[in-house]
Amino acid sequence: MIITVGEVRKGFSGLSGGEKVPASYGANVRSRRRGGRPPAAWTLPFRLAAASLTEEDSSDGDGGGRLPRPAPRLRFSSGSFCWPRGAPRSQQKDPELKQRRGAGRGRRPPPPRRLQRRRARTHRTEDPDSTPKKGVRPMVRCESRNQYVSVIGPDNFISKWGKISIKPSRKLRAPVCYFATQLLPQAYEMVHYRKRLYLIITISFATITIMLFFAKKTNLLLVKNTLCRGIPADNTITPLKDNRTFIIAPYFDNRKNNMTRVISIVHHKEVKELYCWFCHPANGEINISKAEIDVHSDRFGFPYGATDLKCLEPKDWEPRFVSIHPSPKGDINQLPLFEIRNRDPEGSLVDFTVCISSMFGEYNNVLQFVQSMEMYKILGVGRVVIYQNSCSPLMEKVLDYYIAEGIVEIIPWPIDSYLTVSSHWHHSMDPKDIGYYGQITALNDCVYRNMYRSRYVLLNDADEIILPRKYADWKTMMQDLEQQHPGAGVFVFENYIFPKTVFTLNDPFNISSWRTIPGVNILQHVLREPDRKHTFNPSKMIVDPRKVAQTSVHSVLQAYGAKVHVSVDVAFVYHCRVFLKAKLPRESLINDTTLWRYNVTLVREVSKVLQQIGM
Repeated sequence: MIITVGEVRKGFSGLSGGEKVPASYGANVRSRRRGGRPPAAWTLPFRLAAASLTEEDSSDGDGGGRLPRPAPRLRFSSGSFCWPRGAPRSQQKDPELKQRRGAGRGRRPPPPRRLQRRRARTHRTEDPDSTPKKGVRPMVRCESRNQYVSVIGPDNFISKWGKISIKPSRKLRAPVCYFATQLLPQAYEMVHYRKRLYLIITISFATITIMLFFAKKTNLLLVKNTLCRGIPADNTITPLKDNRTFIIAPYFDNRKNNMTRVISIVHHKEVKELYCWFCHPANGEINISKAEIDVHSDRFGFPYGATDLKCLEPKDWEPRFVSIHPSPKGDINQLPLFEIRNRDPEGSLVDFTVCISSMFGEYNNVLQFVQSMEMYKILGVGRVVIYQNSCSPLMEKVLDYYIAEGIVEIIPWPIDSYLTVSSHWHHSMDPKDIGYYGQITALNDCVYRNMYRSRYVLLNDADEIILPRKYADWKTMMQDLEQQHPGAGVFVFENYIFPKTVFTLNDPFNISSWRTIPGVNILQHVLREPDRKHTFNPSKMIVDPRKVAQTSVHSVLQAYGAKVHVSVDVAFVYHCRVFLKAKLPRESLINDTTLWRYNVTLVREVSKVLQQIGM
């Protein structure tokens, strides 16, 4: 049964007495489009047309005795009438009505948003491999296999291929699946409806922030991300969780075997096992080897001492990073990660580097430090490496000047933040954890740090200067010594003590502009103690860093080259300090003015530096 628009129009002619459409019809139409209910006067034709239907109109056309279909009640909606929900689909497809709507004032308005949401929920796609439709919640599923979680959804929704795999911790697997299968599809659906968009953005941002926070602790990894992860070690001294092992830096050492030598400080009794965790930079492969713990023999009774952790490297690939752990089991992403140095030597190659270990005790000997620095420059130094623990503000200004000049390199050395330190060399003098602010460890690190950056390394303190007697500078002296002793790697120089409490009688270097500067004027001290026979002489060294394996303060413990004791007629160590022996009478001291050979240049350069610093 179909009622066309033409039949509806004929219904108006059936009004009694040939009545016309009431004048209020237009107003009623407008009110009807605004949501008003149509009056019963002009709906009469529709009721008449519906009541005039006969059995023949509702039959199947074959003369059968079907009962007539009940006449449906007409419904009105905003803009035009429509058939009720129970009406047959054929009654709702009137081509003439469709043509009239297309030619009318406009299209039929969309259904309410509430109906749209209802329809969208009932038309969700069940195919997870199809591209999600706009406004339709996509179907996403989560699969867990081994340690990985795979989130699978429509193409171009989660990823280009519709799948992504992650490796969360066990605690995060359930939250990740919930987020992927529930929150993301809901957010996708609601965003397309543009409802509460600001709330969705806020919740998503908060969720991502929380996940990133936990990912930092659990190191959430993408499967395809093969970079080695860990906690980057940026400090000079890095303690392990056992608080018995302190890592300084690892260095590549291929002089005997391909190994990584880790300079560290270790308790000589309580640390029994350590393991080196190497990570392949390309595929994330982990190689674990047991470290050989080699505590240096010169602990001098202290419980902690300089230690080499020797780690054999994998044979098939070159590691770039290493982690140290007390156990072969664990998560490498939770361990401190150290870059292996000297793998690709960098930096400018200089002839001479002076290593000054452990500047501590609010060091304020400014004048002597500046004089030593200028003497080093006169003698040919290229770099001065200082392991700084503490110094005065005035000394900081001096260091800043030389850093800006490019001659000084500062290595922070906060060893007293981890261990109780002694300012003496032996445990019996001051029973602490480690002696002399970890001086021996700093010297070994300096040797390896400059192994491929310097031709020679000088191991001495800030109040010591190796003075040549027959040569103008270190370069000409070392050239002759190498020719005389080919293959030698260690050159030992005798130490002469110049007491800082004894001054020269005729003082030509009592410069007025230097009197306000704190510190010792070394030009005023040229009287030295006599040679000490049958006693230990604290000598100092110039070494070839590529031929040294382990060093102490006054001697080398392990070396690959010969050791040469240089005659005092060639050079000696000028050491201006307090008396080493009991206080000697002035008559027993020896006048040695070797330092005055450089007085003109030294006075000029020191005065210029102090003036530029503003002292």
